[in-house]
Amino acid sequence: MVLFKRLVCAAVAILAMSTLARAEDGFPFGTEMTLEALPQAGSKRIPNIEIGDHGEVVLELWCKGGKGQFSVAGNTVIFVPGQIQDRSCPPARAQADDELVAALASVETWKRQGDVLTLIGPKPLRFRTTGN
Repeated sequence: MVLFKRLVCAAVAILAMSTLARAEDGFPFGTEMTLEALPQAGSKRIPNIEIGDHGEVVLELWCKGGKGQFSVAGNTVIFVPGQIQDRSCPPARAQADDELVAALASVETWKRQGDVLTLIGPKPLRFRTTGN
């Protein structure tokens, strides 16, 4: 009987650890992340995304902002941009914003290692979990 209890406890511990490992390496729903990039000249702002629990996204870009939606199945990911607000941006920042939205829309797969999410497509994008 004692052996059975130990086996059950070991199985529960292994299951709990594997669930935790999957949660750490799973798609970061419910997370705010910042693009690994340098600020543009004349600005301290770096793009970030806030990913909701169901894949809804709030984007704060170099200048513009907007919404979108991630759909995830396994390691496949699709990003569909929504309405992007033009905030009277300087031309260089507006172009960088448009390029970033296009790069997000062209991602095909993803991988996560710790607090880094890499969106893989023609132009890979790396986002890091925003620490508060």
